[in-house]
Amino acid sequence: MAKHIVFSANGGPEVLQYCEFTPVNPAADEVQVENNAIGINYIDTYMRSGLYPTDNLPSGIGTEAAGIVTKIGTEVTSFKVGDRVVYAQSGLGAYSDVHNVAESKLARLPDAISFEQAAASFLKGLTVYYLFRQTHKIQAGETFLFHAAAGGVGLIACQWAKVLGAKLIGTVSSDEKAALAKAAGAWQTINYKRENIVERVSEITAGEKVSVVYDSIGKTTWLDSLDCLKRQGLMVSFGNTSGSVTGVDLGILNQKGSLFVTRPTLNGYVTTREELDEASKTLFELIASGKINVDVPESQKFPLSEAIKAHCMLESRATHGSSLLIP
Repeated sequence: MAKHIVFSANGGPEVLQYCEFTPVNPAADEVQVENNAIGINYIDTYMRSGLYPTDNLPSGIGTEAAGIVTKIGTEVTSFKVGDRVVYAQSGLGAYSDVHNVAESKLARLPDAISFEQAAASFLKGLTVYYLFRQTHKIQAGETFLFHAAAGGVGLIACQWAKVLGAKLIGTVSSDEKAALAKAAGAWQTINYKRENIVERVSEITAGEKVSVVYDSIGKTTWLDSLDCLKRQGLMVSFGNTSGSVTGVDLGILNQKGSLFVTRPTLNGYVTTREELDEASKTLFELIASGKINVDVPESQKFPLSEAIKAHCMLESRATHGSSLLIP
């Protein structure tokens, strides 16, 4: 018997259940992975709460983990038993001792990167990859705004911006998180608890504002984000931690300077085997070289059985950087 986390109804962290189950053999095109470390992501809370509806309940949860291949399907050709792998786009159910994952969604994990580093960075790193290289190609010297700069995605974004020679202005909720973002590579930080985001962006840029805003917060920062953009700037809305942006009047984009808006997701940019290989290769090279550090504090590593506690801490903004579940 193995253990996993499931939920039978949508709601808060308390709906998560730690249960025993009997793993089934992988399908012909699947690989069975024994998870060594499991990534915790905000999208998991959206699935649990019902913001992103699941097809059927009860349901597993989670899409990201790193571990070792223990079984392969009859049609699998790219992996063998014993391979070190990581994934971030599996079907729901990664919060588990073992998980069956489509061969096309797996990446081979270099020996230089630990399971914990991989599970802490893969989904978040692939997110920054498509945000900075595809949704909008960040240039050296470019100034832009990135919300939640001390979060899991944010700290990777700060480091990646430094690699690119770009000027990331990061919003944070405390002076402690401001220090973390600056240490990671943020050019400037804004503590939104005591500073006005729009006014500070204008001050920092001498009134020029920024060319692009990356916003994973959603509802509460929508208008501020638009007001931080220069004429013909791009608003990249890639998350909803404060709630979804709804009831948008497109005329506001005209009023605020012929702005552009996009709502991208990883699955819209990394969809093929070739795209996954290219994105993971780029990310792994940055991690292996030390240009991106994804070490997780011991206080943010939770036993699989404590998934409820992990979700509570994530949603209360008590964490910084990435968090993990350890089977």
